[in-house]
Amino acid sequence: MKTNPEYDIIVIGAGHAGCEAALATARMGFNTAIFTMNPDTIGQMSCNPAVGGLAKSHLVKEIDALGGEMAKITDKAGIQFKVLNKSKGPAVWATRVQADRALYRTYMRQTLETQDGLDIKQEHVEEILIENNMIKGIRTLECTYKAKAVIIATGTFLNGLIHIGRETEPAGRAGEPPSIHLSKSLHDRGFKIGRLKTGTPPRLDKNSIDFSVMDIQDGDVPPPPMSLFTAEIKNPQLPCYITYTNKQTHKIIMDNLKYSPLYSGVITGIGPRYCPSIEDKVVKFSDKTRHQIFLEPEGLDNEEYYTNGISTSLPREVQIKIVKSIKGLEKAGIRKFGYAIEYDFVYPTQLKPTLETKRIEGLFLAGQINGTSGYEEAAAQGLMAGINAALKLNKKNPFILGRHEAYIGVLIDDLVTKGTEEPYRMFTSRAEYRLLLRQDNADLRLMEKGRDFGLINKKEFNALVRKKAAIEKELKRIKSARAKPEIINPVLKKLGSSLIKEDTTLYQLLKRPEVKYGNIAEVAPSDNGITQDVINQVEIQTKYKGYVKRQAELAEKFKKIEEKIIPEGFVYKGINGLSTEIVEKLEEVKPLNLGQASRIPGVTPAAISLLMIAVGRK
Repeated sequence: MKTNPEYDIIVIGAGHAGCEAALATARMGFNTAIFTMNPDTIGQMSCNPAVGGLAKSHLVKEIDALGGEMAKITDKAGIQFKVLNKSKGPAVWATRVQADRALYRTYMRQTLETQDGLDIKQEHVEEILIENNMIKGIRTLECTYKAKAVIIATGTFLNGLIHIGRETEPAGRAGEPPSIHLSKSLHDRGFKIGRLKTGTPPRLDKNSIDFSVMDIQDGDVPPPPMSLFTAEIKNPQLPCYITYTNKQTHKIIMDNLKYSPLYSGVITGIGPRYCPSIEDKVVKFSDKTRHQIFLEPEGLDNEEYYTNGISTSLPREVQIKIVKSIKGLEKAGIRKFGYAIEYDFVYPTQLKPTLETKRIEGLFLAGQINGTSGYEEAAAQGLMAGINAALKLNKKNPFILGRHEAYIGVLIDDLVTKGTEEPYRMFTSRAEYRLLLRQDNADLRLMEKGRDFGLINKKEFNALVRKKAAIEKELKRIKSARAKPEIINPVLKKLGSSLIKEDTTLYQLLKRPEVKYGNIAEVAPSDNGITQDVINQVEIQTKYKGYVKRQAELAEKFKKIEEKIIPEGFVYKGINGLSTEIVEKLEEVKPLNLGQASRIPGVTPAAISLLMIAVGRK
């Protein structure tokens, strides 16, 4: 078998994790190859054509601030932009973008093809090559490739199996072959492998849908970009539509439940609780008479609509009945049927916080192979795996984000510390310090780190420096500028806010919940020419200063625990008071510090106290 020249880093898989990983390593100066079975599916949106949403947009904006690509491509392909949770506090604001599926693929492929130091290889990877527990390369059907580090980002392709009713077909996604030998290669190397399941809904012919009887859902005007570096959204914008299932829909599902591979026991993989199939919804929420369905356009020139809310693996003839029972879809034609897919994943507690495997040095895993669900979670892992693979080859310290620093830190810490038994999805409730980790301040939190890795260029970083200076300047101005009662009281009266009797700083006025920056700007405008982005930061930092300060103090206390390092190779067996079960959990996860140890399920506060003493003696 022919041996090709050596690459520094090889990435297996060109989905959202693989693309971010490969771009990061190439941009950090390493000769990289990305392997895909089909270059036409680089950056494929296999499920719904959307990026962001609740908690997920936090990940995307953090990727963006670190120098990743997802947000930029999203803006180029976006056909509807919307900020969710506007009526709530800024910690849970979230940007969601409907994307043109084909444009997203096209732009991502172009980005990879034009990236210096990155080769795209269309080959099927069969095996990872290892010597003395160190990665040495990969073997494809055609060749053997040497590499100093390998990142596996195979999505749902590991031993993938598609279900439609009683029919099953080995596939990574519809129409594409699975990766069977690679999964076996990992198993043979001693990795603990599990089985998960996810699904998709039917796609409908646009011209067969009666949108006139549905609720219309428009995007925001002007469209708010996902990326920090996008000045303007140029694509035409399209609406989404909302309809509902009904009692007839639910009867059809219940009458045909015996044909569901999920309920007949054919599917063994565990599916996501937060994104159940329509069969699951009808069975588990039997008191509900209807379930919401979003009809989402797949693209500007695409005649297909994605039926978000009726993911199913029921037989084709049943899917037809389900669709036609729904208001507005009575004459709808199905272009692609829904299906469920089972696939292998590697239990993520077998990973270090860098996403390098504990078992094999130089082997990193990213994306759905680690048990996650969603493009955003995958891309975040891909970027972090790429950065850490590059740092490892440069013999530099690893890059590990704390839970108080980023949603990416929460995501990876949850995976490697707690593990997962179902597809993991990010929620704002998973973050203890979510007021610190808002989507609006991702650049302020992380862009300097991206610059340190060479992923943020000088021009981009200088823009951040100017933004920080503008925020500080305006905060200083409103803290010193005072409003006279006769000038500001008419404004306060309109807002239903209490009137002032003496001169008051603009800062004190802006702290009031009902007063917006625009209100104080009416009477005391800034002459600094500040942008809306700066205005948002001034307002948020003023109104939430007390809350942010308290969370920052809590995070600092937490950091002190995190800084108590557990030495590598520390022996837990023999510590008086630690049960055998707790010792086994600690040995499995091999926590880096006491903070991580405290988050391992089943490790009690008493055990942490004993461990703290033992580590102190060591």
